[in-house]
Amino acid sequence: MIKTSDFDYYLPQELIAQSPLSDRDTCKMLYLNKSTGEIKDNHFFDIVDYLNKDDILILNDTKVYPARIIAKRMTGAEVEVFLLNPYDNSNHWEALTKNAKRVKKDEILEVSSDFKIKLIQKKEANKENEIPKYIVELIYDNNENIYNILDKYGSIPLPPYISRKATNDDKETYQTVFAKNIGSVACPTAGLHFTKEILKKIENKGVKIGYITLNVGLGTFMPVKVDNIEEHTMHYESFSIPKETQDLIENKKGSIIAVGTTVLRCLEATYKKYGKIKACSDKTNIFIYPPYKIKSIDKLITNFHLPKSTLIMLICAFANKELIFSAYQHAINNKYRFFSYGDCMFIDK
Repeated sequence: MIKTSDFDYYLPQELIAQSPLSDRDTCKMLYLNKSTGEIKDNHFFDIVDYLNKDDILILNDTKVYPARIIAKRMTGAEVEVFLLNPYDNSNHWEALTKNAKRVKKDEILEVSSDFKIKLIQKKEANKENEIPKYIVELIYDNNENIYNILDKYGSIPLPPYISRKATNDDKETYQTVFAKNIGSVACPTAGLHFTKEILKKIENKGVKIGYITLNVGLGTFMPVKVDNIEEHTMHYESFSIPKETQDLIENKKGSIIAVGTTVLRCLEATYKKYGKIKACSDKTNIFIYPPYKIKSIDKLITNFHLPKSTLIMLICAFANKELIFSAYQHAINNKYRFFSYGDCMFIDK
């Protein structure tokens, strides 16, 4: 049995990044060669030197929307509504709530004079590790774009290990510079380190850049609550791969480099289903952990992940667990910044 506790490590609290650096590409980047075990300290702007002509860099162009809404009951009591995803073709969404125990069915919560939220149904958890969700109706002028409404009244749902409140600045800094397709409640954070200038330098070197869209969902925040990891169930996330990205990969001459675990999960899920990377729109709940062998990519750019998380399990499947934990210990010893707004690593083949 592979235990969740096998993927635990000690991280000093002060190494959890609470805010982004002012210059995205100046963060630290740990280089790890998974064949030789070599570890080197770099900065992210050095990534250009590690990429070669004809390599293919795959980015996730999903865009985060301000999913956290503060609404009020008639009594004045505040209720937090965390919008997860549209539920159907109407104004119904799946949501999580906080401080909503006393809210009755069909009660209307006011966000502003032009935006209200009605709680219309509670969805019971189907599995032990699921959080109960609500179906809510968003009430607003339907001539308006809902994402414009959310941008006006919502805040970015920063991960729970960031102890401060989200600010308007986070709407820009918790977003990649290539974000385009709106639909995520969390950022694919390995992409945060790229600047438009770095992307231009990479292209000028002859590296080809492709995109996928995977909308990051609730699973990003969900801890693994079972000790036997085979009993953990991942949440589904929707994704799409365009024909241009399929063509890039089919005609590859160099290495395929995934930027982030979301790209890796998307490509691996497609490879597992079709035996190749194929243009498609689909959803996946693929759960990757050792001894799974990853076949879809050659190299990986990734942030540092939480202890006992599905993401660190995935990284340990890409490179062996002992090597990853050695690299993490090096990062801790050298005061790297961890998690979403933190530093990153480049895992070479």
